[in-house]
Amino acid sequence: MLRTDDLHVFVLTAELGSLSAAARRLELSPAVASAALKRLEASLGCRLLVRSTRSLRLTGEGEQYLPHARAALQSLLAGQQLLAGGKATISGPLQLSAPSDFGRNVLLPWLDEFQLQHPLLSVRLLLADRNADLFRQPVDIALRYGQPEDSSLVALPVAAANRRVLCASPAYLALHGEPHSLDELGEHNCLRFMLTGRVHERWVFHDGRRELQQQVSGDRVSDDADVVRRWALAGQGVVYKSWLDVAQDVQAGRLVVLMPQLQGEMAPLNLICAHRAHLGETLRLLREHLVTRCQTLLERAPFRNDTGR
Repeated sequence: MLRTDDLHVFVLTAELGSLSAAARRLELSPAVASAALKRLEASLGCRLLVRSTRSLRLTGEGEQYLPHARAALQSLLAGQQLLAGGKATISGPLQLSAPSDFGRNVLLPWLDEFQLQHPLLSVRLLLADRNADLFRQPVDIALRYGQPEDSSLVALPVAAANRRVLCASPAYLALHGEPHSLDELGEHNCLRFMLTGRVHERWVFHDGRRELQQQVSGDRVSDDADVVRRWALAGQGVVYKSWLDVAQDVQAGRLVVLMPQLQGEMAPLNLICAHRAHLGETLRLLREHLVTRCQTLLERAPFRNDTGR
């Protein structure tokens, strides 16, 4: 007789390409995970995976069986949700990746609220500005700005209307003055962010008719977005950040939005997952929670009447 936990081990091992990684994700010992695979193969009477000390691959039978195993697990999950009668009781680990700045300064209290509403849920939060590999890292879903480069991933919108804004602290503006044009911006110390080795130093805006670009420079660059924001708060220069990252700083007067007549580039926030049904009700409820809180911040954005160019 087939066991659903054995199916979980097989499907996750195939997706991660590693039995040990699947075991860690499921909080099993490697021996227990290996026994689950052997038990499933014995029940089916065929070999599903070819394993060695350095590699793992699906057999022909494994490739044929994998979509059926996924469908079976998804069907069982749908049945559990149906029997729950819409009570939205969720439990177990939520393994989430998020950008450093948004995660530390915006997301943390929102997750606290979410766990108070769902006390059986445990959260594992990974903060990094590099995109998490949802197939190889211990992450179920990721919050990311922009669309995923991998077309096989599913992107669920959380804040599609979000944009970048140009801002600086009152202390910096008192010393250096406020730029009123992109030409003047080029004369200011601009705090830049670096991702995958590339410095984001060409800042893009829109004046309602056309796209405008400005090459910027400055004495500080970091691959941690939270560091860049902290430099701005300390009065070290001008920063070009997602509105969601700095909305609370602007509302508290710690930062001032500059040149609001120009629209910053789009910075949509999405929940990224490998398969829509992986977390089921947990993913749905988390997304609703985040959409509501992001919308509260977006209602106060300087571009709130924007049509979304």
